[in-house]
Amino acid sequence: MTPTVPPPRIAPPAERDSRADGESRGTCARWYERELGWATAGRAPVRLLTGLRFDALVVPAAAGHAALRRVGRTGPVALAGRRMSLLVAPGSAEELPGLLDWLEWGGVALELTALGAGGRITAPPPPGRPGPPGAAVWLRPPWPPHEQEGEPVFPALSGFGSRGGDAPDLIRLVDAVATECHRARLTRARTGRSPRPSADQPLAFS
Repeated sequence: MTPTVPPPRIAPPAERDSRADGESRGTCARWYERELGWATAGRAPVRLLTGLRFDALVVPAAAGHAALRRVGRTGPVALAGRRMSLLVAPGSAEELPGLLDWLEWGGVALELTALGAGGRITAPPPPGRPGPPGAAVWLRPPWPPHEQEGEPVFPALSGFGSRGGDAPDLIRLVDAVATECHRARLTRARTGRSPRPSADQPLAFS
């Protein structure tokens, strides 16, 4: 009698989707680690660790969009839901309280959070790769579209850097973000509603 060979097992759709999703997250983490040298954690979703290669200013999306229209050039900017993360030079989180005082924003309630050592933000899919619905996205990717090599430039206190003075200015960025966070707070107090993010999302460095 010819032995019966069992048919190959075909994973159900849910299992296949879960496996593909896990592979996608692993690919995402490897991209950040290999291409940019950024530390990651987790897989659902992947997180980028702050305080090592960069810190992050986290603000409401509406205030962030308004600030980006004012300052033009920045470092990388990510959007996750209603929160925007503007990546800045490492150490900026520690400097933020003193900088806000110097800019005369000290003591003003602002929805502005700085993430430094021990913090993390949700990693968008690498630039040019689609993500699932609702995933974080890059508004301004780590590399400008015309420059696919070298290291990302982060806003720093000096406003200058090792690359010929082309680094964005942290002071101007913080002042713009604080101003827009304050305006959003006043709008909410007056109308009871938060301002809506602009549909005109900046997709590249200026």
